[in-house]
Amino acid sequence: MATVEKRQRGRPRAFQPSPDAGSVQSLDRALRILAIVANGDGLSLSEISAASELAASTAYRMLTTLQNHGMVEFDSSEQLWSIGVETYRMGSAFLRRRKLVDRARIVMQELMERTGETANLGVAEDDCVVFVSQVETHQAIRAFFRPGTRSPFHASGIGKAVLAHLDRDRVNAIVRKAGLAAYTEKTLSEAAALARDLEQIRARGWSVDDEERYPGMRCVAAPVFNEFGEPIGGVSVSGPTVRVTPEKVREIGPLVREAAAELTRMIGGQDESQQAAG
Repeated sequence: MATVEKRQRGRPRAFQPSPDAGSVQSLDRALRILAIVANGDGLSLSEISAASELAASTAYRMLTTLQNHGMVEFDSSEQLWSIGVETYRMGSAFLRRRKLVDRARIVMQELMERTGETANLGVAEDDCVVFVSQVETHQAIRAFFRPGTRSPFHASGIGKAVLAHLDRDRVNAIVRKAGLAAYTEKTLSEAAALARDLEQIRARGWSVDDEERYPGMRCVAAPVFNEFGEPIGGVSVSGPTVRVTPEKVREIGPLVREAAAELTRMIGGQDESQQAAG
């Protein structure tokens, strides 16, 4: 029987691998040039052309395109190309996420042990929360979010914890862009109801997803802040409503808030209380 190659995740459905279709030539060249510029301390066009083995005209087109995106910079007085600030921003984003995931493991492990339920870590994207790590409980029935799972802000504990610490204009912009889809009967799909809930979340320091995304599941979450006091994600505890009862939620809430505050400190961030003290 002939074997059928399993389509890899991250490829177009119609993708068929072939020796000459492994990369986009122009993108490959641009990335090669970017790496050359990054390793130099100000390079001339001729130096970049020689190092990349590309014609000067081709190298120049690549450089100007990268310049338009802030990836490289050109010093007109010295006639030299150097790495741009946008590459620093992108690299910093990776480092923040990597540090956040690494540091969170010990906090999440302790949170799972103290609550007996699954602990989650999520990061905020433009219009949703992305779950990036999880420490599962040993209970037979438990919550599970595969890394990379996305959840809308208004229908997740971490998402609402983040929204509660953004200014109103930013929240309104997110709501206009993403909408307030109703996933269950309890989803806060009206702006006024969501606003009231966000006020309560900000006051107590933790949020509750009360079957607002998945029936039969509750989640308690608190935000994690960066060095500027901005919410960049959060930690949460989730489990079935038969175990995560309203009484249990009141016990878990302060524990999750403490865990999020500890993680904020571990990554060099500061929450609102620290900003006020400063």
